Amino acid sequence: MVADHLTTPPRRLGRGLPLSRFTVVGRDSHPPKISAVVCAYNEADRIRGILDAVHNHPALAELIVVNDGSTDETDALLADYPDIRVISYTPNRGKTYALARGAAAAKGDYLMLLDADLEGVTAADIQALADPVINGRTDVSISLRSNSLLIYRSIGLDFVSGERVIPASLLKGAVETMEALPRWGGESFINELIVRRRLAITVVDWPGVLNVRKHRKLGRWRGMAAEFSMVRDALQVLSAWGVLRQNLALLRLVQRRRRWGGPQASARGVFGHGFGKAPSDHPIEN
Repeated sequence: MVADHLTTPPRRLGRGLPLSRFTVVGRDSHPPKISAVVCAYNEADRIRGILDAVHNHPALAELIVVNDGSTDETDALLADYPDIRVISYTPNRGKTYALARGAAAAKGDYLMLLDADLEGVTAADIQALADPVINGRTDVSISLRSNSLLIYRSIGLDFVSGERVIPASLLKGAVETMEALPRWGGESFINELIVRRRLAITVVDWPGVLNVRKHRKLGRWRGMAAEFSMVRDALQVLSAWGVLRQNLALLRLVQRRRRWGGPQASARGVFGHGFGKAPSDHPIEN
C-alpha cells in the first residue's frame, strides 16, 4: 500500500484550500529552471528520437540521462551528446530506481520526466509540455500520447504517462523511498504525492507521439510478461482500490477550462481547485 511508503498518510480532497506552497511563476518572474530526466535501459535503437528533441532545448536548463545498466550500445551513443549529464551503473535496477537517481542529481526547480522509447517526439512537443509550468498556469503537466490507452484518451488523462513536468521539491526527501520501491512503481508513487498536495494538473496532447510497446522490443511473449510485471509492481505500491481512488482524485485536479499547446500539442485542463494539503480530519483510504 502506498501509505506504507509515505511519511504521513494521504488526505482526502477538499474545497477552499490554501494556495500551493510550490512557487507559481508569473509573467514578471524569471522562468523556472527545468531539468529533463530520461531513463534508459537497452534503448540504443530508439533513444536518439527523444535526445534530438531535448538536446540544447531552450526550455530546459539541463538534460540528465540515467543509463540503467544497459548492455547494448546506449552508453556509446550518449557520447555523441557531450552536453548531456550521464549517470551510469550496473546492474539494471528498474525505472523507479533510475528516476530516483535522476531526481537526486537534478538542479532545476522542476523535473521533466521523459521515457527513452518515444517515436515522433519533437522539440515543439517538449515546449508544449513545459509551457503550462513556465507560464505559471499549473503545477504539473502530463502528456497524452497518440497511443495512450483508449480509456485514458476518452477521459483525457493518462495516469501512467512517463512524460510529465513536476516540481522538483515534490520528490525532495523521497529519493531513498523511491529507490526501495518495485521496479515499475514510480508513476503511482509520484501520483500519490500529487494528490496529497493537490497540485493542479494540465494535460498536454501529443497527437504525433507514441511510445514503443514491450512486444515490439521483446517479442510477443516476453513483451506480455514485461507488461504483466509492470501491473504487478504498480499494485505492490497501491492496491486495486487505491488505484481507483487515486485516479479519481487526479481527475479532480485536472484543469478543464484552458487549452494549451503549440503546433503539435494542446492541453486540457479545471482551474479553480484550491491547492495545498486537504484538512487533516478527512483521511483517504487505499
